[in-house]
Amino acid sequence: MALFKQVALLGLGLFAPSGSHAKAYNNPILPGWNSDPSCTFVKELDATFFCTTSSFLAFPGVPVYASKDLVNWKLASNALTRPEQLPELSFNGQQSEGIWASTVRYHEGVLYLITSYVTWSPWGPKILLFRTTDPFNDDAWEGPLRVENPGNDIDLDLFWDRNGKTYMSVAAGIYISEVDLSTGAAKAPIKVWNGTGDRNPEGPHIYDKDGFYYLLIGEGGTETNHTATIARSKSLQGPYEGYDGNPILTAKNTDEYFQTVGHADLFQDASGNWWAVALATRSGPDWEIYPMGRESVLVPVKWEKGEWPVLDMVRGKMSGPLPERNRNVPGNGHWNRLLSRIKSAEASGLLAPAQVESLFAVSPKGHPNTLRISPSRVNLTADASFEPKKDGLGFVFRKQSSTIFAYSVDVLFDPTEPDEEAGITIFLTFRVEASGKLGEEVPKERTLTIPKAWLGKPIRLIARASSGSSYVLSAALASASKEEKVLGHASASIVSGGSGPFTGTVLGAYTTSNGGNGKTPAFFSRWRYTPLAQEIADGEPIPLGKRNA
Repeated sequence: MALFKQVALLGLGLFAPSGSHAKAYNNPILPGWNSDPSCTFVKELDATFFCTTSSFLAFPGVPVYASKDLVNWKLASNALTRPEQLPELSFNGQQSEGIWASTVRYHEGVLYLITSYVTWSPWGPKILLFRTTDPFNDDAWEGPLRVENPGNDIDLDLFWDRNGKTYMSVAAGIYISEVDLSTGAAKAPIKVWNGTGDRNPEGPHIYDKDGFYYLLIGEGGTETNHTATIARSKSLQGPYEGYDGNPILTAKNTDEYFQTVGHADLFQDASGNWWAVALATRSGPDWEIYPMGRESVLVPVKWEKGEWPVLDMVRGKMSGPLPERNRNVPGNGHWNRLLSRIKSAEASGLLAPAQVESLFAVSPKGHPNTLRISPSRVNLTADASFEPKKDGLGFVFRKQSSTIFAYSVDVLFDPTEPDEEAGITIFLTFRVEASGKLGEEVPKERTLTIPKAWLGKPIRLIARASSGSSYVLSAALASASKEEKVLGHASASIVSGGSGPFTGTVLGAYTTSNGGNGKTPAFFSRWRYTPLAQEIADGEPIPLGKRNA
C-alpha cells in the first residue's frame, strides 16, 4: 500500500530531452475562460495538436482548438452547433450546468470527443460522444451518440486497450466501463481508485506506457486545494497505487501567482516529448481577483521509461522543447492570441446562452454589417418564470482573454417603450444579484442623459480594463469617439468566482424589455476587442501586439 504525501514539486529545473532546445513561452496558452483542458497530438492530421475545454451553457459549444506549435491556437470547430443536437441545453437549470470536462482522442482515422451534459435535474448527467474525420469543419462532427452512463457520473475519458477493447472512465471515485462506440452500450463499471484521500477525485485520464497503466486524476475540488495526482497498475482493472510524490501538479500552500492547478491531461509531440495541460487561475494565493476564471496552462514533462512523470511548477514564464513556430492552421476560426475585429456578418468567436434564433438577425435589410438583437423578455439575471427555450436571452458575448484590454461596440437604438434597454456588459453570472460574489459592494447605478446630438446615431459603448483589478465603462458618439464620457468604475473582484466559479468573465452586447412589452431591436456593429497586456505574474504585465494577444 502506497504512502501518499501532499507535497508540491518545487524544483526549478525545466526539462528537455537530449538534443532538444528549450524555447520560452508564456502561460496561459488558452487565456480567458478555458477550463478542464484535454489535448492530443495527431500526426495523421498534418502533425496538429487539438485541445478542448468546457463550454457549460455557451452556444455553440464543445470548442476544439488546433495548433502546430503549442503556442498559437486557433478555434478549429465546435462539435455542438445545432440546437437539435442537445435540446437539453435549453433546460431551465443553473448556470453551472451544461457541457463539462470533455476528452479529445484520436483512433484509427477518427477524432473522438466524449463529454457530459450535466444538470441537477432528476435525470442526471448524460454522456455524449462526437466524432469527425475533419475537425476543421463544424458540420463534419457526427453525433452526439448518447452513451449509457451506468455509473451515473461525469468527466469522461476514452481509452483503447491492448486487447482491442474500448473503455471509458468516469469520476467521483474512478470507475472504468467497457463501451461500444457504435451503439453507446456500456458494461457495468468497475471501481479502480479513489485517489489519495482528498475530496472530489475526478477528471480521469488513462495512459499505457512501459507496461503500466497510468491513471491521472484531479482532486481537492477546483479551488485552492486543487491538485493532479497519479497512480499506476499492471492491469487496467487495478489495483492502482501512487507514489511518494503526489500530487504531481499543484500550487496549494505556495505563494505562486497561478493557483487552483489541476484537472490535467498528458500528451506527446512529434519528437516524443511529453507535455501536460491543466486548468489554473491567475489569482495569487489570496484567490480574490481572477476575472478570467479557470484558464488552460502548458507544462513540459519529464517522463523517463518505467518512472513517474515529473512536472515543474506552473508559472507565467516557462520554457520547453516547443515545436518550431507554425501558424499554418486551416479553417476560418479566430486565433486565441490575436486582435479581434469582428463585423457582425462575420461573427466568428461570438457565443450566446440559451439561444433563440428569432432574437438575432445578421445584416437585416437597411442595416448592413450589423447584428440585430431583438429584446428578450428578461434581462441578463432572468426571473423565476424564465423559460430559456421560449424566452431566450438577447445576448451575445466573447471571452475576456487578456488582463488589460479595450472592448467597444457601436449600437443604434431608438427605444419607444418604458424599460427597453440595450448595451454592453462585463458579465459573470446569471444569478439574480448584482455581483458574482454575495456581499460584495456593488457600484451605484449611474444614469446620464444622452446629448441631443447623439439621438438617432450610433453610440460607441466602451469597456476597458486598465489594470487586472478594475474596469472603466464609458460612451461616445461613434462619429466623435474622442469625446468619450466616463460613466463609472468597477472592481474586477465583482466578476471573480462567487456564484460563477466554473466560468470566467465575458464581454457582450444585449437587448431586453426588462419584463415589459417593448419590441424595439438594437443594431450592433464595429465590434472591437483590443488586447493590450497579459499579466503572467503578480504585478508583471506583458505588453501584447496584434500577433501576440
